[in-house]
Amino acid sequence: MNIGNIKLGNKPIFLAPMEDVTDPSFRFMCKKFGADIVYTEFISSDGLIRNGKKSLQKLEIFEYERPIGIQIYGHIPEAMLEAALLVEKAQPDFIDINFGCPVKKIANRGAGSGMMKNVPLMIEISKKIVDAVSLPVTVKTRLGWDNESKNIIDIALKLQDTGIKAITVHGRTRMQMYKGNADWELIGALKNHPDFEIPVIGNGDVTDAATAAENFKNYGVDGIMIGRASIGKPWIFKEIKEYLHNNEIIPTPNVSKRVDIAREHFSKSLLHKGEPRGIYEMRRHFSLYFKSIPNFKETRMKLVTSNNASEIFSILDEIKIKFGEVNLNQ
Repeated sequence: MNIGNIKLGNKPIFLAPMEDVTDPSFRFMCKKFGADIVYTEFISSDGLIRNGKKSLQKLEIFEYERPIGIQIYGHIPEAMLEAALLVEKAQPDFIDINFGCPVKKIANRGAGSGMMKNVPLMIEISKKIVDAVSLPVTVKTRLGWDNESKNIIDIALKLQDTGIKAITVHGRTRMQMYKGNADWELIGALKNHPDFEIPVIGNGDVTDAATAAENFKNYGVDGIMIGRASIGKPWIFKEIKEYLHNNEIIPTPNVSKRVDIAREHFSKSLLHKGEPRGIYEMRRHFSLYFKSIPNFKETRMKLVTSNNASEIFSILDEIKIKFGEVNLNQ
């Protein structure tokens, strides 16, 4: 699979852009475990063109992350175009347009998946950005606004005509949010449409290596994107790739190994964000790194409420001593 001139090989696995998740520390961990493509957190076009501090910080990328995409969202063509030109200066490998975020405050103002109710505007924005930048442009979107308007094939064909180089489709409508099952049948129908020629990346409900392999086989997608299933489990990329390419099922890390992974992740978080932010933003990861450990409630509470980095490292050491040999199934 290629995105423009970016060669990704066979059956690449993508880390989905996620707000407050895919920061440099988490991208580092996912890249370490074999993610072929990573993305920054998605960036508001309005925030970026107004020099918003948080938006500008999200432009920070590193050579070891390549190939990396920067994703932007918004609903005003001029602002999206200006933001895309600013993103280009940060020199990612490609620019991704977010037409898929279902969050109410974004979708209800016509951005993210809200754009699915205004397809002409979606096409206009895509065309303006493709024509203005020298980098490859991709799009991430959903099946439609609701069950009565699953118009992804029509939308995708129009987006293809704008010159985008790939499309990622999350197999739910906006109204589903993250409920119900992802519809991979419709993703496969797009991939196998005779007039659709650019790569299709499927997204939704891929939580293990076997499901990834089945979706590649059954629907013919060019790549698969992993989102929520990677939080607290960055090794999912290694699990999937070993299964796909070597037909090998690798063991899930025991608690001792998870402590080592969490320590490295936490150290990177502190390096990039310092205290207290680097602590606060690790809490969701800590909870999921050690999910399902028996008799762990008291330790978990200490881990996710401490405001002191040294204390957190000590708690991690305690976890390793007390629970290190415990094997978990996820």
